[in-house]
Amino acid sequence: MSVKHEMREIGKKAALAARKLAAADGAARSRALQILADLLESERRFIMDENGRDLDQAEKNGLDAARTQRLTISDKVLASMVKGCRDVAAMADPVGEVESMIKRPNGMLVGRMRVPLGVVAMIYESRPNATVDAGILCLKAGNATILRGGSEAFHSNQALASLMHQALEKAGLPQDAVQVVPTRDRDAVKEMLKLSEYIDVVIPRGGEGLIRAVTEQATMPVLKHYKGVCHIYADEFCDTERAVEIIHNAKTQYPSGCNALECLLVHERVAAELLPLVAGRLGPDRVAFHACERSLPFLGDKYAEPARDEDWGKEFLDLTLAVKVVDDMDEAVEHIAQYGSNHTESILTNDHAKAMRFLREVDASLVVINATTRFNDGAQLGLGAEIGISTSKLHAYGPMGIKELTSTKFVLLGDGQIRE
Repeated sequence: MSVKHEMREIGKKAALAARKLAAADGAARSRALQILADLLESERRFIMDENGRDLDQAEKNGLDAARTQRLTISDKVLASMVKGCRDVAAMADPVGEVESMIKRPNGMLVGRMRVPLGVVAMIYESRPNATVDAGILCLKAGNATILRGGSEAFHSNQALASLMHQALEKAGLPQDAVQVVPTRDRDAVKEMLKLSEYIDVVIPRGGEGLIRAVTEQATMPVLKHYKGVCHIYADEFCDTERAVEIIHNAKTQYPSGCNALECLLVHERVAAELLPLVAGRLGPDRVAFHACERSLPFLGDKYAEPARDEDWGKEFLDLTLAVKVVDDMDEAVEHIAQYGSNHTESILTNDHAKAMRFLREVDASLVVINATTRFNDGAQLGLGAEIGISTSKLHAYGPMGIKELTSTKFVLLGDGQIRE
C-alpha cells in the first residue's frame, strides 16, 4: 500500500470515528481515560523497554541532549501521564454544553452549544508523552486524532498507541478514535497535510523549522507557535531575593522547554544589586550570560560574554541567557514587542500599577506577575494537560486543553416563529 493510500485510509477511519465519538456518552470517554491510566501503570516495563529501544538508537544517531531529554520516558514522566489521564477524566465534559442562551424579542431562545472540532492531527518531535496528552485531550473533547510523532520516538509512540487502543475497546469506543501513524516515511506528513476533507485542524509541535514547514504545506487550519522567546522584566520595585529564585527556576528547571526564560530585562536602578546575585545563583549551574554593555560589568567575566545582535529574540533552548539593562518599563515593553514571540512574558515588581500596565500592554499567550515563565503549561494552569500552546490567537491563544479543542455552534429554540 502506498503512503498516499495509507494516509487516506487513516483519514477516512478518523472521520468515521469522530462522528461516533461525538455521539458517545461522555461517561464512556472518561472511562477510557481511567482504563488507560491503569494500563500505563501495569504496563510500565513494556513502555520503558520500547522507550529504551528509541534511546539506544538516539545515542547511535548522536541525538542532541535537549531532544534526548524530551525523548526519555522517566518514572516522573510516566507518573505525569497517569495523573494527566485521571485529571482529564475527572474534568467536566464540555461536549453539548450550551452557553449564552438569550431570549429574543419574538420569544426565540438563541445560544451556543460546545461541539468537538472533529478530527485533530498533530505532528510533533520527540516527547512521547505528547502522544498521551494529545490522545486523552482529544478524546475527552469528543475528537478523533491522528498523531505523527518523530521517527526518533517510533517504538515509544507505537507502544502507547497500543495501550490507548486497548482502553478505547474496553470502554466500547472505536479504536480509530486515536491513530498513531505507523510509518517513519516522511511523505506521510506531506500526504496527511492534503487531507482537508477528513482533518479539521492540524497542530504542529516542535522546532520552528517543523512548524513553518507544516504551516506552508497544510490545506487545513493550523494552530501553532513558532518559538518561545520568553522574557522576564525585573522592575526597579522588584523583591531582588525573590526575583533571583524566579529567574533561576525560569532558566534552569527545564531549559529546553518552550516556556523557559531566554532573555532577562533589568531596570537600571536595580541592576547593580540584582545582576551579581543572578550571576552567583545561575553561574554555578552552568548558565552562560550573553550580556549587553551595561549589564556585563555586573555579571563578571567568569560567566558572561558580550551579547551579539542575534541574541535578542533568540530561542536558545539551553543554559544560555541574554541579559539587557533597560532605562525604564517603556523600553522593556518595547523590547518585548520587538523580540518576543507572543508566548510567555513576566514582570517582577511590587508596584501594582506597573504590574497592571504590563498585563494590559504586553501581548503574549500568558502574561505573568511575580512568577516563573515555566507556568505556561496546560496542567499548571488547571487544564489537566495540553495538546500544545497556540500563539496564533485564532481560535485559541495559549495552552490548548479540553475547551480549546472544541468549538461552538449556534442553536435556536423556537415555538413556531417565522421571519417577517
